[in-house]
Amino acid sequence: MSVAELRTVQLFGIDLHAVTLTEALEVILGWVARHEGGMRFVVTPNVQHAVLFHENAELRRAYAQASLVIVDGAPLVFFSRLFGRPLPERVAGSDIVPALFARSTAARPLSVYLLGGAPGVGERAARTIVRDYPHVRIAGIDSPPFGFERDPAVEQGVVERVNAARPDVLLVGFGCPKQELFCERNRARLDAAVGLCIGGTIDFFAGEQPRAPEWMRSSGLEWIHRIASNPRRLAPRYASNALDFPKLLLREWRASRGARE
Repeated sequence: MSVAELRTVQLFGIDLHAVTLTEALEVILGWVARHEGGMRFVVTPNVQHAVLFHENAELRRAYAQASLVIVDGAPLVFFSRLFGRPLPERVAGSDIVPALFARSTAARPLSVYLLGGAPGVGERAARTIVRDYPHVRIAGIDSPPFGFERDPAVEQGVVERVNAARPDVLLVGFGCPKQELFCERNRARLDAAVGLCIGGTIDFFAGEQPRAPEWMRSSGLEWIHRIASNPRRLAPRYASNALDFPKLLLREWRASRGARE
């Protein structure tokens, strides 16, 4: 399956690919098999990203250059259906990565580079990954210093270390919008088949941040678990979203009503 075959849905100004997890994996594995020049990258918008998308022109430019835009937030799936532009399901970055690892085999191993997380987190995540997925090879681990993206020489060093490893998959866990801007800025010079902007997934593998139970994820309540697990960092973010996201909803509702009239 190729991206050209996928249906797209526009929601809150974002062009989203309407894919299931299985379809997203097929597309990504196709890129890995070819591993052509330059890096394709995948973004996974949720409610916070939708808010930032309207505030940040650089993030909008990054989304325009992304090869695959798949919805991470359950509320976005809900509102896509409410506005008559249904997405098939939520495809979270933290679900894509283990599902991708599970597809690796002795005949088709997967090389992965972990980029992001606090010092030591990548190493702990790597131990979990190689234990649980024996056909995944850790090509490299890097935890750049805070603010590295403001120093071209330091960022160039990050790019060179990735390119020396030439991984199939680059997991970029800087958080939004830093991870998306990094991938967009460096996509032409990074020698990885695909970059996945996956937020806290490296932390999940390291045990730094526990994932919500399956029933909470499937019912769209994972955000409650995340706030409870890390209230100091996440509560202000969700409070901001609670103020800003209704404005986007109102705008989307007006646009949908106008299109019907």
